[in-house]
Amino acid sequence: MQGGGRMKLQSAMEYMVTYGWAIIIIAVALAALVALGVFNPATFTGQECIMAAGFSCINYFLASNGVLTLNLEQATPTTVTITAVGCNLNLTTANMYVVPNNGVNVTIGGNYTFTGVQCYNYGTAFSGSVGSLFKGSLAVNYTDTQTGFPHTIYGTLIAKVTQ
Repeated sequence: MQGGGRMKLQSAMEYMVTYGWAIIIIAVALAALVALGVFNPATFTGQECIMAAGFSCINYFLASNGVLTLNLEQATPTTVTITAVGCNLNLTTANMYVVPNNGVNVTIGGNYTFTGVQCYNYGTAFSGSVGSLFKGSLAVNYTDTQTGFPHTIYGTLIAKVTQ
């Protein structure tokens, strides 16, 4: 080979080595970002609990076995008796947690913490690792103490497993 051919070959080799190192560095950086969960949507999804008018979630947390603890506030015009609370993947009243002693009275502007509300995923008790998400709905059965009429309201729940 003549001198010009060697220079071209050397230049091509330097080009490939330089870009090879750059590609390796980018691959290592991407692997580190994947390991840190940067590309996992659950990392950036916030928790959310939206109830029908007159009710709101004050606080809530979801255990890895799918048991929800929910502090629910009511602001309807009268005292209500909450008789059942449900947590399901879809809008259903199946598998609801029935409040003992025929329900609990919650005054106007009052709140109550429900413990032991099992969340369900297509009829099976939900379970997930810490950081995983449950996206579903809440159902609340209550009776207006002034009229005696029963009601069922629904809300949306996005909760991260915290323990």
